Amino acid sequence: MRRLVRFLVLGLAAAAVNWLVRFPLSWFMPFGAAVALAQIIGMTAGFTLYRAYVFPASDLPLSRQIMRFVGVNCVSGVQVWLMTMGLAALLPWLGLGWQHEAIAHGVSIGVGAATSYVGHKFLTFRQG
Repeated sequence: MRRLVRFLVLGLAAAAVNWLVRFPLSWFMPFGAAVALAQIIGMTAGFTLYRAYVFPASDLPLSRQIMRFVGVNCVSGVQVWLMTMGLAALLPWLGLGWQHEAIAHGVSIGVGAATSYVGHKFLTFRQG
């Protein structure tokens, strides 16, 4: 249970990095590209935090952890990107146009976090 709580707290920090960095990125690049680059930046923060504080006892070599982390986050990243783009288009149609891009991105990051936890626990940082 403690591991899950640490994952959620640190995942929230990494998600905050992901979400917040998207705003300045959107000033000079298209929304979809900003979402993708923000995902990479948040992913880097997440790997560093998860490896140090959530799954420090993994017996896998660092290079394998990195490859699996990237793989899990590619799946999660595609999920987040597709869901963000879909919600960003859907929310104004539902009458929720104010900050629809920020809301779409935030909700999608939360869904992606659940996918990531399962993947990181059983693939990236597995023990024994």
